[in-house]
Amino acid sequence: MSRTVATWNVNSLRVRLPHLIEWLAANPVDAIALQETKLPDADFPAADLQALGWNSAFSGQRTYNGVAILHRGEATEILRDIPGFADEHKRVIALTLGETRIVSAYMPNGQEVGSDKYAYKLAWFAALAAWLGEELACWPRLALLGDFNV
Repeated sequence: MSRTVATWNVNSLRVRLPHLIEWLAANPVDAIALQETKLPDADFPAADLQALGWNSAFSGQRTYNGVAILHRGEATEILRDIPGFADEHKRVIALTLGETRIVSAYMPNGQEVGSDKYAYKLAWFAALAAWLGEELACWPRLALLGDFNV
């Protein structure tokens, strides 16, 4: 079964929620990956979205970062963060809809070459690439969505 997916760096779900709801009403997607939700999990509007027919998986934090996937139907195998990569930033969430694995990622900016943030970005991408290689072995129908900051 083919899936229609979308992605949106909302840069604050609290601010963009009315726009997101309007967009979802006008665009018949099966799932949408969100980045930079900027909400701790306790503040995620899961009930509001559920009332509109959207299930959600999310991993957030206050002020910056945060990712989510809104979806129709039942999701399985929800995963938060890159396995084996110690990271305080909430940048990755994945789930499976039927035969399709969906990954929402908010890639690090990295700032300037040689900086600590750049070293973090390189390590993060190496961990992401290794993990996605494993995911592809299990899920040949994998969609990586997000804000790539490349």
